[in-house]
Amino acid sequence: MTKTPFTRITISRRSFAAGASAVALSSALPFRRARAAGKLKIGVVLPLSGIQGQIGQDCKRGAEVAAAVLKGRYPDFELMYGDTETNVQTARAVAEKLVTDGAEVLVGSFDSGQTSAIAQVAEQKGRPLVVSIAAAPAITEQGYKFVVRNFPTAPMIVTDAFTLQKELYDYTKKAPKTAVLLHVNDTYGTAVAGAINKMFPGQNMPFKLVEQIAYDPAAKDLSVEVSKAKATNAELAWVVSRLNDAILMTREMVKQRWEPMGVISTGPGWYEDQYFKVIGKYSSDIMSTIPWYDPNKPLSKALRAALKKAYPESNMNTNHVYTFEGILIALDAYKRAGSADPQALADALHKTDIKDNVTISPAIKFNEKGQNVWLRMALVQNEKLGHRVVIPRSAADAEPVWPERPWAKRS
Repeated sequence: MTKTPFTRITISRRSFAAGASAVALSSALPFRRARAAGKLKIGVVLPLSGIQGQIGQDCKRGAEVAAAVLKGRYPDFELMYGDTETNVQTARAVAEKLVTDGAEVLVGSFDSGQTSAIAQVAEQKGRPLVVSIAAAPAITEQGYKFVVRNFPTAPMIVTDAFTLQKELYDYTKKAPKTAVLLHVNDTYGTAVAGAINKMFPGQNMPFKLVEQIAYDPAAKDLSVEVSKAKATNAELAWVVSRLNDAILMTREMVKQRWEPMGVISTGPGWYEDQYFKVIGKYSSDIMSTIPWYDPNKPLSKALRAALKKAYPESNMNTNHVYTFEGILIALDAYKRAGSADPQALADALHKTDIKDNVTISPAIKFNEKGQNVWLRMALVQNEKLGHRVVIPRSAADAEPVWPERPWAKRS
């Protein structure tokens, strides 16, 4: 497929093939007969290129398998992709172009800065937006009427990060006494670091936060930052990263022989398939406190099966799950509204109550601000180029390896 910022893909409910860019409809479907409006046009806005391109492609896979998983449950739909190129201004332009081209609802976009720009466009154009992945609190604090978010805010993420860590330390009877925080200085990293600093004094954590080191997510070399962190002698490396910098940081930690008690990430990067491919055995044992899926839910099993069939080399993760649920939410609202009218769709979105979902939450529903406040996270540990939930113990499928093993002993 030719790489352009705008790529339109029509999804068929009768057939699904991995990597197919378009499949023609061959027969009328029940939902079509029941609705005057045709298939719902969903504009999926993602960073499909640039420094976040690998993660954006992962999110796209979650959207593409939606047809196979939701077949027979929801109306027909068409996906219209827009590439933000990992740029806020491009994200704004892409969202405007998708609306002009007929997108009736937007879903996206992974990055908080880009999503904030898209949300402004959605509100200005009166076009519903389902935020699939983005944590900056301000997105749902603007009084927007056309925006809902099915992803935890930075304070929600940090609250669970504290809770999950404390359960880990209580369960293993081994807690660090000092920690250093390394974080990207983009919208997400700044929001999470700010929440950590604000909440830390009241959390009664077993460790002291001895240093905080911010860096550019587009950095090509993190040797100075890792050296500075190592010099603190902190027992815990708490990181808030992206994919490329997670790779750079791991390589530098191994090179400098910095072996803290463990690395715990709050955010993306360290659990990505690309991270596993590049880092190999050194990816083992790393932990992430992240919004995750409940592996016991029927829809989770269906999504995992569809993803494995379409993309055999992919481990299901947050990117797939939350992008998929973004499509699910849009279709559920369309089904209940019976129309693609923007106001009708927006009203239906705010009344969402989906109990057959994938993520760790009792249901997908939104408060008066359009925020799903019922979402919860998990502490996931890398194992054999895949993941296992180790905390909370009520949802765990493996024992935690803590402290994490020395780099040379990982396999």
